[in-house]
Amino acid sequence: MKTLIGLTLLIGRSSAFTSSRSRLVSPISSNSISRRFQNNFSTTLNMAAKRVLVPIADDSEEIETTCITDTLTRFGAEVVVASVKADGELVCKMSRGVKMVADIPIDDATEQDWDLVALPGGMPGAEYLRDSAPLISILENQKASGKLYAAICAAPAIVLASKGLIGEGATCYPAPGLLEKMPAPVSVDVVVQGNVVTSKGPGTALKFAIALGEQLYGAEKAKAIADEMLV
Repeated sequence: MKTLIGLTLLIGRSSAFTSSRSRLVSPISSNSISRRFQNNFSTTLNMAAKRVLVPIADDSEEIETTCITDTLTRFGAEVVVASVKADGELVCKMSRGVKMVADIPIDDATEQDWDLVALPGGMPGAEYLRDSAPLISILENQKASGKLYAAICAAPAIVLASKGLIGEGATCYPAPGLLEKMPAPVSVDVVVQGNVVTSKGPGTALKFAIALGEQLYGAEKAKAIADEMLV
């Protein structure tokens, strides 16, 4: 009899507990869970999808290269540095003697999709970029697909202008030998023209990189990164 009473009380308490839980916890439908998962998955994909290619050569400008790679990494981009050396060598001696090791040879970049291709300047580094057939093919694909590409310092004139990849109103390093190659250049630190971004040189490299980050991630994110970097 005592056992029966005990079981009855236990069942009663369990029922009351279950009833209390059912009042406190709202059911979540499978459709709601699915929508949340899809939204989160879509956001993750959008964040992970920003892939940036930075081609370099011997005598590329190291300040510009580092500003591009460092800043866009802070934005959350996947930044890949590619050497345009014909022999596939990854180590490049930059314009002021700093040695940089690329992630891949440029040939490995040709079959990949890029949200942005950003060219540093430096001489004769920009000429080596210009003479890289795989890189020019990648840039032409960016243009044809309306995707972002950019250049700074000597690269707008030496690479983009020489290959018909830039129009009037862009900017470059303000030297006579470069300005003459540009179609109606302007004296502005950073110029955004649709999917093409250009800039002047080492002293404007951080502004350039922030502008690229803004094109990829939006103005709010760009302001937050710029504030963190004291730009």
